[in-house]
Amino acid sequence: MAGLFEQTPGKQEVSSAPITPVQKPLLSNALKMHALVWHGNKDIRYEEVPQPLLTDPRDVLVKVTASSICGTDCHLYSGSVPEMHSGDIVGHEFMGVISEAGTGVRNFKAGDRVVVAAVIVCGQCEFCKREEFSACAVTNPTSKQKEQMGQKLSAIFGFSHITGGIPGGQAEYVRVPYADANCLKLPDNVPDDKALLLSDIIPTSYFGVENAEIKKGDTVAIWGLGPVGMLACRWAQIKGAAKVIGIDNVPERLQRAQKALGIDVLNFNECDVVKQLTTLYPHGIDAGIECAGSEYAKSFTHKAEMALGLEQDTSDILTEIIQCVRPFGHISIVGVYVGTANHFPIGPFMQKGQTMRGGNVPLHGYWKTCLQYLQSGEFDPSFVITTHAPLSDGPKLYSDFYDKKKGIVKIILRPDNLPLNLPLHEMTYSKTPTKY
Repeated sequence: MAGLFEQTPGKQEVSSAPITPVQKPLLSNALKMHALVWHGNKDIRYEEVPQPLLTDPRDVLVKVTASSICGTDCHLYSGSVPEMHSGDIVGHEFMGVISEAGTGVRNFKAGDRVVVAAVIVCGQCEFCKREEFSACAVTNPTSKQKEQMGQKLSAIFGFSHITGGIPGGQAEYVRVPYADANCLKLPDNVPDDKALLLSDIIPTSYFGVENAEIKKGDTVAIWGLGPVGMLACRWAQIKGAAKVIGIDNVPERLQRAQKALGIDVLNFNECDVVKQLTTLYPHGIDAGIECAGSEYAKSFTHKAEMALGLEQDTSDILTEIIQCVRPFGHISIVGVYVGTANHFPIGPFMQKGQTMRGGNVPLHGYWKTCLQYLQSGEFDPSFVITTHAPLSDGPKLYSDFYDKKKGIVKIILRPDNLPLNLPLHEMTYSKTPTKY
């Protein structure tokens, strides 16, 4: 894993001023901007809101040039993630140009083109020093997570108040705290559509594959072919997997993954996944990666229990993975889980001697590696991008994406005052997926 201070050429310095939890930004009384705002389950609105201001000397103000609706945002949209408040600005994947830098910022200046980490870190606590960035012990200002989990984890942009309630990036401007740790200056040869995805899904998919300990010759199955799942398929190929199997039920996603990557696919509406995989691989697959998340119950029991509020998360997909992965194989979870799940098959998991790892990606430590893959061309995420749209189209696109309509996989949003195609950094996009 690359260190935080190796993310760009030359050592990055982080201010030695006292570190404190991130608070909500000061807001301008005069300046306004537009943003996507959460007002309840399946209620996202495009609204005019006050523009944020620098609140701490270590802040920068970023004028957003591109943001994205992530699969994780669908969990906020549906209400499956608790502690969302009406008026929250959503979005954790964004990039832009620094319009103003605080006096304590050492590594960036106005005019720098940057991508911003979805996970907010201080860069100085014991977890950050160990490069366990998503466990930063400082930035999350709420105690709710500690009450639930035993310890706090890092704050996250545009997410639940369990992770701080920090205003997100689906907006025209964002105040970024601890900017020296949370911004990555971008080279001109990486276009916006690729650079933006360094904010979350490129490092997240890499992390998921790394946790699965994939090695040359392995057979790997990936549950969920949203953007993270598709990118995980590509990373698995780069890691040397001999066979990659993608599992979903959306025909357009299955076709896109198969055409772009040449992988095998299974439609779980058309086959029994466990029966199919255990028939093809009687000894079990080497690794299974969960890229779907907690709310996709498949069995009647879990559907009923979730509907009645008797569980927050379903263990249906994890049960399938445990059944399909070989004894002493590896299971990786990057789909979002937030609470507890009933009927988890702890016995089979223990008896088979499997390992299971999960977590929010400590993405700052992966920036250098992922950027190098982008620049070399070996990893090109373009094939997951299906939709470019103005920010004002966000509410309708949230609905379409959640309902898996129109073949949507990855949405790129531009502020309405910017063209959808910026010549300097915009890739040429075709609806035909890139073929590896």
